[in-house]
Amino acid sequence: MGHLGMNPEVKTMDNGSKLAKISLATNHTYVNNKGERITDTDWHNIVAWGKNAELAEKYMQKGSEIMVEGRLTYKEYLAKDGTKRYTTEVVANAILLMDKKQEAERTD
Repeated sequence: MGHLGMNPEVKTMDNGSKLAKISLATNHTYVNNKGERITDTDWHNIVAWGKNAELAEKYMQKGSEIMVEGRLTYKEYLAKDGTKRYTTEVVANAILLMDKKQEAERTD
């Protein structure tokens, strides 16, 4: 569960299906050895297809709070400079909108 760092990037494929790329921030808080409360943010790349992509396009925007259930995928690719890079994505099976405002808009 986290907040969107930017508006979803939604594309319509040649066959008419939709793909959404979502940048999701999750926070975790802990107390360090000095007794200070520290919050760290992790960023996750979410990929949504079909109905989940349509949901993202219609109801999500930067700052929206969502919960995602999905599977991790790992990819490697060559960067422009020729170095091998790795990325991890969550392919969404289900997305739940957590913002009350969005839920109200969704049911209208």
